Amino acid sequence: FLFCLCSDELLVITAATEVNDGYLRFMRTIRQFNYTVQVLGLGEEWKGGDVARTVGGGQKVRWLKKELEKHKDKQNMVIMFVDSYDVILASGPEELLKKFSRFSHRVVFSAEGFCWPDQRLASKYPVVHHGKRYLNSGGVRVMLFEFLHKYCVTLNDNVTLFRSSVFKKWSKRKEKLQLNYLGNYVPSAWTYEHGCGICDDDLLDLNGVSDEEMPLVHVAVFIEQPTPFLEEFLERLATLIYPHTRLRLFIHNNVVYHEQHVEQFWTRHRSLFPGARIIGPEENLRQDQARTMAVEACKKDVSCDYFFSIDSDVALTNPDVLRILIEENKAVIAPMLSRHGKLWSNFWGALSPEGFYSRSEDYIDIVQSKRVGLWNVPYITQVYLIRGETLRSRLAPVSLYQQEGMDPDMIFCKSVREQGVFMFVSNRDEFGRLISSTNYNISRLHPDMWQIFDNPVDWREKYIHEDYSKIFEDDENFVEQPCPDVYWFPAFSERMCDELVETMEDFGGWSGGKNKDERLSGGYENVPTVDIHMNQIQYEKEWLKFLKDYIVPVTEKLYPGYYPKVYIFIFL
Repeated sequence: FLFCLCSDELLVITAATEVNDGYLRFMRTIRQFNYTVQVLGLGEEWKGGDVARTVGGGQKVRWLKKELEKHKDKQNMVIMFVDSYDVILASGPEELLKKFSRFSHRVVFSAEGFCWPDQRLASKYPVVHHGKRYLNSGGVRVMLFEFLHKYCVTLNDNVTLFRSSVFKKWSKRKEKLQLNYLGNYVPSAWTYEHGCGICDDDLLDLNGVSDEEMPLVHVAVFIEQPTPFLEEFLERLATLIYPHTRLRLFIHNNVVYHEQHVEQFWTRHRSLFPGARIIGPEENLRQDQARTMAVEACKKDVSCDYFFSIDSDVALTNPDVLRILIEENKAVIAPMLSRHGKLWSNFWGALSPEGFYSRSEDYIDIVQSKRVGLWNVPYITQVYLIRGETLRSRLAPVSLYQQEGMDPDMIFCKSVREQGVFMFVSNRDEFGRLISSTNYNISRLHPDMWQIFDNPVDWREKYIHEDYSKIFEDDENFVEQPCPDVYWFPAFSERMCDELVETMEDFGGWSGGKNKDERLSGGYENVPTVDIHMNQIQYEKEWLKFLKDYIVPVTEKLYPGYYPKVYIFIFL
């Protein structure tokens, strides 16, 4: 039979008891394509069981049956019934109806490749030689409403309708992660031509909000292992551009070596953080216990608007980070950070079947900011912001950090995913970088000095003179020349000078200043001095790296025609 279908006669019916991230995503695509939609059950208590794990969902069917009664006299109406939390509309009503009209059936159900939720019913389904065999339990249905029981029903087994450009739906956990990935792009969330098409939707505007009315943020700091440049990390807390009266600070330090740094920070800035709680290594609090203690404090405090968790290996160089993340208006969001010059970041774009790291197709482009936007991802770590209301509602019944046999970060992300809360990472702004602590040796007097390889940006900020870059500017008088071919210019910071001197004096193995020198391969020094060689303090590689990166460029500028590549060869 043939029939004419008009888009204004199409009604989308969905079921949702609460407004969550999946629902908001669904409704965004509804509005984009101008569908007419009826939402059933919004605000009602869900009594249909845990359909993600077992049989259930009868409540949704009863809602639909009741709603269909209202439309039984509308002979030409076309009704599409879909879930909302895991559906993305990818095209408009016209294309949907066009493809629906190609079926010689009045009712079409979507099909899937597995028999869910009761696999014992698999043998009841007819065998198909192509496409999908089983009824989609989520209930994607398109029907021409006219005495439906009189007409035969078919499964859309070749996915020309339901998994084409019209919309996407997945029901299993792994496939929902894939749906979340596609939701970053479909239908026009991000494109190469226009970039992020939804990033400016639903933003929270804090302009004009007084300091007293700014959201209250619980800031939780976790120092769980020896970390380079911790002094600088702590100082950045004091320079956040956010009313400190609206911050509540929690610090868990599990490292004896860093007690001195926490104490110095607290001595200088205790007035900025009244009521702060600092837990030291003497309390023997495990990481998962500390994280649970911090997040529970926000849960129990109804005035806590946001929970901001940050680990010590995070260098947040953007002092506006709290305001920026809050204005993004997401339940859970992380600033995108990576190690300098590396692809190691604080998020995963995908998960392996075992639930561990897997690289998504867009991961490198996001880390390198070739694609800029807000990204729904399955895993975030080290620094993130959680809305307090989300902690007290959707995340209230779960343990966010404590579960036998799993690391706290894995537990956190798994718990958030299973509650249907989206985790976003933003690379819309430059936020900073991650610190590598892999080769950090705290047995040294000043261990940060040895970080020129692992953390070159932080090393430069701490140990290279702030005016070093002026050497390469046009000011000819900046570099002094006290006598021919002898130049004075700033290289080290005062901090580097002090720590280098202290390191040598602490070592104390000065030479005798004589020609006989057993440190040399020949045992003879032509021009003896009282000194300590860099290799005696295991600093030779670092010193040559410093010469290569900072002295060689100056030498090439001041002595044109001479190319001191010898340092590069020694270094290699």
